Amino acid sequence: MKREEYISDEAVVKRANEAVRIELEKKRAMDIPIIVYDSKTQIIYKEYSDGSRIEVGKRMRKERYSERVREKT
Repeated sequence: MKREEYISDEAVVKRANEAVRIELEKKRAMDIPIIVYDSKTQIIYKEYSDGSRIEVGKRMRKERYSERVREKT
């Protein structure tokens, strides 16, 4: 594949975001709950199509993976 035939990073991000949006719409239409992470409260919820939320769990670790790996070395 030639370099000119590659798609840009912006196009990849746009396609990925669109794929996630479509999948979420599909799950809502089929009345299947989705898993949502609230970054402010750091709680994981199961969200139903009617808008109700049930807490599933909390974040286990506070730091990023790269920070944990750096501490070990």
